[in-house]
Amino acid sequence: MGVAPKKKLALDTNVLFDLANESDFTHTFREVHQERGYSLEVPPTVIQELSHLALETHCNESALALKALQKIRSWGLLPFDLIPTGHALAEQFSKKLIDKGFLPEGEFNDGLILAETALVSIPILATSDKHLLHIDNAVLRVQLEDSDLSAVSVVHPKTLLGALAPY
Repeated sequence: MGVAPKKKLALDTNVLFDLANESDFTHTFREVHQERGYSLEVPPTVIQELSHLALETHCNESALALKALQKIRSWGLLPFDLIPTGHALAEQFSKKLIDKGFLPEGEFNDGLILAETALVSIPILATSDKHLLHIDNAVLRVQLEDSDLSAVSVVHPKTLLGALAPY
């Protein structure tokens, strides 16, 4: 008998910032989900955003971004990458969300993170990003299906943790 696939959640950049900022709630979220057998995975665009910010000399978030990058493994988070064509598909999907008005112009990376999560069939993206949380999940599902991508629900970490209560 084979090993059952792990339950998976993808984490947006802001969740890693909260972990680096020593947010008790976010560490509880991480620990509870890991104890329940969830694999917490980090999309490539999140790694790119953190790397870019860590190298910015005039950025208030540089220290947090660097700390997040340094702690990813010790927190038990799993970065993933895509095959090269996956990156092109993610770009097309993000442009589509912006063109249709589901994301503002400056939120291209949000669309990439959504598509990357869908391309590796992770069903939930944990985020506190208002731009992503304001996309209706039914509308998002239609847009993902129309692009031949797996369904992804965008959910705030507090909602996800509440779903497992009592923990």
